[in-house]
Amino acid sequence: MLYIGIDLGTSAVKLLLMDEQGKILNIISRAYPLEFPNPGWSQQNPADWRKAVLEGIPALLEGFDKEQVAGIGAGGQMHGLVVLDENDCIIRPAILWNDGRTAKQVDYLNEVVGKKRLSELTANIAFAGFTAPKLLWMKENEPELFARIKKVMLPKDYINYILTGVHCTDYSDASGMLLLDVANKCWSQEMLELCGLTEAQMPRLFESYEAVGTLLPEIAAQFGLPESVKVAAGAGDNAAAAVGTGTVGEGGCNISLGTSGTVFISAKNFRVDENNALHAFAHADGGYHLMGCMLSAASCNKWLMDDIFQTEDYAAEQAKIQEEKLGENHVYFLPYLMGERSPINDTNARGVFFGMTMDTSREDLTQAVLEGVAFAIRDSVEVAKKLGISIPQSKICGGGAKSPLWKKIMANVLNVSLQCVASEQGPGLGGAMLAMVACGAFASVEAACDKLVTVSETIFPEPALAARYEARYQQFRKIYPACKPLFVQTQGE
Repeated sequence: MLYIGIDLGTSAVKLLLMDEQGKILNIISRAYPLEFPNPGWSQQNPADWRKAVLEGIPALLEGFDKEQVAGIGAGGQMHGLVVLDENDCIIRPAILWNDGRTAKQVDYLNEVVGKKRLSELTANIAFAGFTAPKLLWMKENEPELFARIKKVMLPKDYINYILTGVHCTDYSDASGMLLLDVANKCWSQEMLELCGLTEAQMPRLFESYEAVGTLLPEIAAQFGLPESVKVAAGAGDNAAAAVGTGTVGEGGCNISLGTSGTVFISAKNFRVDENNALHAFAHADGGYHLMGCMLSAASCNKWLMDDIFQTEDYAAEQAKIQEEKLGENHVYFLPYLMGERSPINDTNARGVFFGMTMDTSREDLTQAVLEGVAFAIRDSVEVAKKLGISIPQSKICGGGAKSPLWKKIMANVLNVSLQCVASEQGPGLGGAMLAMVACGAFASVEAACDKLVTVSETIFPEPALAARYEARYQQFRKIYPACKPLFVQTQGE
């Protein structure tokens, strides 16, 4: 049988076709535009997503036996506000995860409602990217449109609705709305009331691996597929990508070195840290996960290479770094080029080079950036450790993970072994695997991961180097607290 995975990203949808052995048979993508109507705003027309998927799936299946397609599963960009009216028509463009218009509403939620109460209700505090602040913004600034809302949905759930006619979401994606009682996996009545909503306006909740329905007859006919094709609830992009790397069950960990960086720690039981430094979300395997998100990871290295050094040969720059300099660099870098999310949650934080001298070299700066990102990732890992979570090893993925040097630095800064997976296809692969579980090909998400995810390389820490990096990390963690008051004082300059 064949399975379709959908990765509904911010700039494009990526579609993949996979067989029951986990082999990727075809991949295509369809781009769509972003809108920036005001500074700091970011939105998209869900109709563009619909068009991209409806045109992309027939292209994906060209030359393959469509009768063999059994299921479809999606992973998608989280937090985006999609609102439909009583006729299921789009009311306004979707306000995306990276939209910054909700500062006033975030302050209201965190300061007036209070972080403690928010954490009790949803296991999280408010961030500008979350969905609830967007609803409050819409209620205040677009009351006539807000009054027309019949259904509130998330981006990938709108695609599932187009395919099945079912208003649905999954627990992992819903966790990032600030409307879900994550611990009890149900909508928070108090948060809904606070946002001026009722439960009837919310989609039905599913586990990520559950089938929400089958293809609508007209959609099946358009694709040339059987009407029996099942559509899985799918997952938020980070949870879906974690499934694709086999990061499931108790103590699984995945580090992603993309434009932004994430530490994703899976667990069977619900946990939340007292300062809400990490997001506490439901996971696509039926359990839970903690996630630390840093806003600038591989983008820090890209900034240094492209804008400062003005080179595209990243590998050549890293090749100049001498082995004996690892763990001995006198330069530190705070990777807060866009402020920071986890674990410090400081929008005022900025990037800093610290410790430069007259003999500081180009190589020292390159090494400091790679190490600074690794140290910041460790900050989130340390929060998880305080909750009693043991992380002896982790998967690693993302563009930054293509660098052997960066992986070596990361393994020794964290003092854990790092595993690279053989097939890294992100949320689309996880979506296809969830579809396999929904179709009964596997009894559980963990069983699917055990069979389909293989490790191609493992990087082990070196005791002496790990010890040197331990000392460096203890120095690094003193720099931000010392700079924090200055960040506040220079805000807006």
